[in-house]
Amino acid sequence: MTASARAGSPPPAAPVRRRAFAPLEPISASARTMLGLGFFVLFVVVWGIATLGGFVSPTFLASPITMVKEGWLLFTEYGFIGDIGMTVWRVFGGFLLAAVIAVPLGVAMGTWKTVEAFFEPFVSFCRYLPASAFIPLLILWAGLGEMQKLLVIFIGSFFQIVLMVAVTVGGARRDLVEAAYTLGANSRGIVARVLIPGAAPGIAETLRLVLGWAWTYVIVAELIGSSSGIGHMITDSQALLNTGQIIFGIIVIGVIGLLSDFAFKALNRRLFAWAAL
Repeated sequence: MTASARAGSPPPAAPVRRRAFAPLEPISASARTMLGLGFFVLFVVVWGIATLGGFVSPTFLASPITMVKEGWLLFTEYGFIGDIGMTVWRVFGGFLLAAVIAVPLGVAMGTWKTVEAFFEPFVSFCRYLPASAFIPLLILWAGLGEMQKLLVIFIGSFFQIVLMVAVTVGGARRDLVEAAYTLGANSRGIVARVLIPGAAPGIAETLRLVLGWAWTYVIVAELIGSSSGIGHMITDSQALLNTGQIIFGIIVIGVIGLLSDFAFKALNRRLFAWAAL
């Protein structure tokens, strides 16, 4: 028995062992990266076994090697970089157009209950309407040009942003609002100095999430009446039963979307570093 035990003092605490699968237990950044890459490697291995092993017909699913070859041909012979540029322009053009209008409206709905009562039923109604259902009308109204494709993305993004921003702003802490009133702030000051700064990280996160949805709308817009873009390439490849090019186009969309998501996250952390504290 040690002297500390004889004196009645408690024994030293045992070191805490972190369990990888404990609920809400954090993991290191390196472990997160390795696990994420590990899934992609496993996916490609299973895909290769299924296709190169002859378990799936090449007509229905190209192998990873064939997909890479077809992707190289797209870049070197078919000007695929131009299709990528057009798709990126459509996504960000329609998304920015939606965000510029939807964010102020969402802030107003979250701030003033009268504004919310006026707009919320209609916005909620439109939120459930699929953007693809508007394509025939948009073709009649705007033709087959770029405006029609931008409007598809606008419709698919606008109503989601409005409601999510309104919920974020409306969830502000009442004690902060009351404290601002006590310090002499007026209604404009409450909005500018309490509600908007407090909701800004949540608004930025909302925009990041909806940007991911915008990528799904652009392909739908490009499947009909388009002469350029990744969706147009996928449609042409489908007519030729070229599954290698179809898969490559899908993967390119995923890669660009993932990169934009990482960029959005990094920008949010830089702009709202205090929100993570």
